[in-house]
Amino acid sequence: MFRANMFGLPLWSIAIPLATCALLGATWGQSASWGLLLLIAGGLIAAVLVAVYHAEVVAHRVGEPLGTLVLALAVTVIEVSLIISMMLSGGAETHALARDTVFATVMIICNGVIGLCLLAGAIRHRVVAFRVEGTSSALSVLAALTTLTLILPEFTTTSPGPSYAPSQLAFAGLMSLLLYCVFVFVQTVRHREFFQPPGAQGEEEHGPVATKAGAVISLGLLVAALVAVVGLAKMLAPSIQRAVEAASAPAAVVGIAIALLVLLPETWAALRAALRNRMQTSLNLALGSALATIGLTIPAVGLVSILLDIKLILGLPAKEIVMLILTLMVSTITLASGRATVLQGAVHLVLFAAFLFLAIIP
Repeated sequence: MFRANMFGLPLWSIAIPLATCALLGATWGQSASWGLLLLIAGGLIAAVLVAVYHAEVVAHRVGEPLGTLVLALAVTVIEVSLIISMMLSGGAETHALARDTVFATVMIICNGVIGLCLLAGAIRHRVVAFRVEGTSSALSVLAALTTLTLILPEFTTTSPGPSYAPSQLAFAGLMSLLLYCVFVFVQTVRHREFFQPPGAQGEEEHGPVATKAGAVISLGLLVAALVAVVGLAKMLAPSIQRAVEAASAPAAVVGIAIALLVLLPETWAALRAALRNRMQTSLNLALGSALATIGLTIPAVGLVSILLDIKLILGLPAKEIVMLILTLMVSTITLASGRATVLQGAVHLVLFAAFLFLAIIP
């Protein structure tokens, strides 16, 4: 394998992020033909794979659990930027964009990603193990954040409709950011051992640790790859929307499809960890991504909504509230014992299938 002389990184890991960013810049705003769509899709897949590689390089350098935050935070920051840009350029159809994106992300992660990792890991290793102290902490924060931001707005009376008044929105955004920051402090400083792989899971060989300069280069290439992932996914969105309209499916399906594309790097990284019998790393990445999505998205879009007087719909309809509560309840039961089998993975994947099915046929 060819390697860069100075930093010990494979040549392809440097070339792909630069090439996909160049593809994004060259094709941005153009009407895409079928050939161009195939090229964009290929570039998206390549960007996903190289993003996971660089995330693992950085994670291996800084160690667990801090390493699992790198990919989650990078994806979330870029996703928040994308949401805000669409809110500023869109009309009334973007008022519920943040809500739909956050809800879809939580459902995809808690049911799709975790279910896939549990199933794949248990098929290969029969029983997967993880630390209850870490997973229960993350779930308690997730339950509080989702209730505060996605359920309560449906029942408040100060503002009409499923939305917060400006003062309520400011409070919810501030509390979400504060609670997420406390969780990150607990995960990375105060009780870091709660989020480290138990037993022999943390003793696998991952090759030599990257140099400090190599890790910094990988971090920059990771950001570049994630910019390409989000941008290319957005370029594919119109084609997905046309396909959804041709199938007479609800508009919410477009948001789900875009969320699935944006979450590809995290999903692939979590699945690789599960197959290596490092389920704690998978859960750190998955649950951390869900928490980052709420803890960073709601404060950011709330601030933009207040400053620019843009209406922000946050409250979920009744069907989505039921699915969210069911997901949180099953997740709590699944992760309560510190061990899981193929059964738990199957349960979460069935809930994920129900989420997709009911989104298409409400």
